Amino acid sequence: MRFSEDRIEKLTCSDGVQRDIHIWEPEKPRAVFLTIHGGMDHGGNYILPALYFKENQMATVAHDQHGHNKQKKVYIPRFEVFLDDMELMVDWVKKHYPGLPIFILSHSMGGLVATHFGIRRLKEEPLIKGFIMSAPYYVNAVKAPWIMYKLAGLLSFLAPKMTIPIEDILPNVTHDEEIYKRHREDERDGIMANQASARFASELLKAQAWIPKNIARWDQPLLTIVAGNDLVANATEGQSLLRQIDSELVTELYYPDNFHENFNELNRNEIFARIVEWVEPRIVTG
Repeated sequence: MRFSEDRIEKLTCSDGVQRDIHIWEPEKPRAVFLTIHGGMDHGGNYILPALYFKENQMATVAHDQHGHNKQKKVYIPRFEVFLDDMELMVDWVKKHYPGLPIFILSHSMGGLVATHFGIRRLKEEPLIKGFIMSAPYYVNAVKAPWIMYKLAGLLSFLAPKMTIPIEDILPNVTHDEEIYKRHREDERDGIMANQASARFASELLKAQAWIPKNIARWDQPLLTIVAGNDLVANATEGQSLLRQIDSELVTELYYPDNFHENFNELNRNEIFARIVEWVEPRIVTG
């Protein structure tokens, strides 16, 4: 398979559409990573951490999120569809890996989704042992003029599927040239989106605006991975927001030279090893 999956299943999402679940699994997994990919991305981009975790007897499942299933332009009706589908994915994982510890692994926009999910939707769930967030997309690295935020909301209402101009971020997400080439191939083949709709942009801005007043309510074990040279998500402001959480819940890993995609950076194996180190005691005590 294109991303070395062991199999691909289908999730019937909240809108009735079936979307891919990319699955990497050892013969007898000890735990499961339920992943949430970033904006304009796809589940197959978790190939590198998934293969590393597989060697450590841990499974990884990565669904293609709403609006991201092999479409060049991302459109969503509302941000909450991501949360609706996460609830479905938690149920899917519990059914297919009964009794196994679950870790929510997210990157970029996926971190934004995970934060909303953890605060707004997660009920008493003993099998979910913790969250891992790489470069959560709480604040844009490049500040847009205030008029652009006003226009995003207006366009979302008047022309929700209209394409809005966005920066090409791919040259600034990893120092690994081979990964960069893979991203361009995914983009060329229609697997990775390269256009955003007005509604998608507006819903992300609203989801980001919700974070500052609510993030202190977070109550789950959390490992954060900060990319110090992030040109997509503002690392400094993201760290400031995360410090509103009870410090006993949070472990931070900081990599000053990393671009945005920590899991695709040159030092990724060091990061994967630290993730395994963090989850191990939570598997044993689970």
